[in-house]
Amino acid sequence: MITKGLVVKLTAKDGMQQELADFLAGALPLANDEAGTPIWLALRTDDTTFWIVDAFPGDAERDAHLGGPIAAALMGNADKLLATGPEIMTADVLGAKPA
Repeated sequence: MITKGLVVKLTAKDGMQQELADFLAGALPLANDEAGTPIWLALRTDDTTFWIVDAFPGDAERDAHLGGPIAAALMGNADKLLATGPEIMTADVLGAKPA
């Protein structure tokens, strides 16, 4: 059962939009390797605004994801790619359609 989530807003630095898009698309294999992350989406809503939306069975899996390779890579590239720091919001999942 999916009970916890993350919604992360990312704003690309001017001129870094495509690099951020490529970075997020390239993170998919890392997300696929995380058994505790059954739902992971990288989204773009306009030229500079990107989102990561993911969901987990519980707090332990969400915490493991936050301490994992995707978060580490994002934070390691934040100064280069992002206009501002990532806006990380935790969420409780109220409903989820099984895949």
